[in-house]
Amino acid sequence: MAGKAATPGTAVLLVTANVGSLFDDPENLQKNWLREFYQVVHTHKPHFMALHCQEFGGKNYEASMSHVGKFVKELLSSDSMKEYNRARVYLDENYKSQEHFTALGSFYFLHESLKNIYQFDFKAKKYKKVTGKEIYSDTLESTPMLEKEKFPQDYFPECKWSRKGFIRTRWCIADCAFDLVNIHLFHDASNLVAWETSPSVYSGIRHKALGYVLDRIIDQRFEKVSYFLFGDFNFRLDSKSVVETLCTKATMQTVRAADTNEVVKLIFRESDNDRKVMLQLEKKLFDYVNQAAFRDNNGAALLEFDKELSVFKDRLYELDISFPPSYPYSEDARQGEQYMNTRCPAWCDRILMSPSAKELVLRSESEEKVVTYDHIGPNVCMGDHKVTYTGPGAGDGLGPEGRRVGGGWPISPLLLCGLLGLTVQTRPSWSAFI
Repeated sequence: MAGKAATPGTAVLLVTANVGSLFDDPENLQKNWLREFYQVVHTHKPHFMALHCQEFGGKNYEASMSHVGKFVKELLSSDSMKEYNRARVYLDENYKSQEHFTALGSFYFLHESLKNIYQFDFKAKKYKKVTGKEIYSDTLESTPMLEKEKFPQDYFPECKWSRKGFIRTRWCIADCAFDLVNIHLFHDASNLVAWETSPSVYSGIRHKALGYVLDRIIDQRFEKVSYFLFGDFNFRLDSKSVVETLCTKATMQTVRAADTNEVVKLIFRESDNDRKVMLQLEKKLFDYVNQAAFRDNNGAALLEFDKELSVFKDRLYELDISFPPSYPYSEDARQGEQYMNTRCPAWCDRILMSPSAKELVLRSESEEKVVTYDHIGPNVCMGDHKVTYTGPGAGDGLGPEGRRVGGGWPISPLLLCGLLGLTVQTRPSWSAFI
């Protein structure tokens, strides 16, 4: 701002990525993913990074254990990360405990130039200075530096075994305290069931689970601070409305199972044009004739059907979306832009913030700072989810030899979600952040 001396800022990069696909094809997908991730680190040069992973270890965790170790070692020892001399890694590896297992992994990296950063001990109810590199795994329930919960089974009764839940950590930089929440909400088990009602029954399940998390992080046990939730929310477009819009002039054919008379397939055909098939819908099939509809203008025409967050409009805020739906991309390493025909494309991977955190971002916009919300690797296969981020503009982080550059007050939030991205440089006062 004119007339004010530039105050060094702390660039914070928050990343959320559903990485389940990476462990099914580590040779190809992990290399792509890590290359794109390191490029973001190089471009934005953050002082503090948070990487939230969902489905860490893949769909068959026991078979992927060796790949998990290699992935963690690569992140901690890579030349691209050599200036980050402190780290905290929390991996939920206790896959044998169905009662507790969430498959969440949270990584936090601190640059060597960052002097005063503390993490909250939820048991002792006090902050502890962060030093060295530490990895915690297996039984996170006994780790006092975080809160971890798996959602009760009755939240999603039709799923016999679910890994959905959340991990919360609390940090303090320059007397500014904030919570970072890694979250994974319930998916749509059936496209046919999702299509039946508007909103769908699955939307209601996610609403209940997200409300539970919000109530937990603002209850009376601890001091209230600003919070950022970033993860795989599994938010879906309103399926019934989307199908009606995509197939406005189509006729519907219903296919039923011979033995149970249950609907197993819906076929939408054009009324003329030789009754060309426009859309086929099954439990795990969403085969639309024109995928470009989800990519044109970054899918902007479909944002009106992205309604699930509206229920929390007074409790959660999100920057404007200007990137294509983040899921479900092809897992073929040669097809970086192609969607799979399993689900209707949707913005599942998101970065959300509390009203007080929102003020940080809006203040940066009013002071003409760079605010970006985008995804990483738009043309590269990153697995079935793209990654999302937010943080300082390019060049607003570290300068030569770790020197802080650019304007800003004590912190410049940078969030990266599911290799999808948001970059923010802000000038908050710390009182607004607490």
